[in-house]
Amino acid sequence: MILLSSCGSQKQLLYNPVEVKQLSQKLGIQLDNSNKDDDKNMYLYAQSSLWLGVPYRYGGMTTKGVDCSGLAYNIYKTVYGKNVSRDSESLHQSAKKITKNNLEPGDLVFFATSKDKKKITHVGIYLKDNKFIHASTTKGVIVSDLNETYYKQNWKGAGKLK
Repeated sequence: MILLSSCGSQKQLLYNPVEVKQLSQKLGIQLDNSNKDDDKNMYLYAQSSLWLGVPYRYGGMTTKGVDCSGLAYNIYKTVYGKNVSRDSESLHQSAKKITKNNLEPGDLVFFATSKDKKKITHVGIYLKDNKFIHASTTKGVIVSDLNETYYKQNWKGAGKLK
């Protein structure tokens, strides 16, 4: 990633083809330098990739251990400069509801993974091509596919934070 400044105030992020290929392989999504994957999305992908493999820790907020809402909190703060809730249910309540067909990079995806199928207990961040990053209780931070049976069965919705 190359940081450029123009007039001393704005930064532009440029990714070379090698970096794009590495991010693509690491996250398991097809990336390119076209307008489809603009700099804001590329920054999301780059920041997300830094969390891959971090172990799950309930209430965790660091690269030593993180839970699903802690991951969302950290990525949103870094990529979008937003302070968001540290609770999956609160994130769901504050998000503008969208359909699965309208998901864009950075949108939140919500699941009910406990016995109470009405309660939101898990959140992830949508990347692209049905892939999302999240903190799995058994595998730590990983990228998963919304079409996996487990996530299809536990899907509760998606949303954009205002």
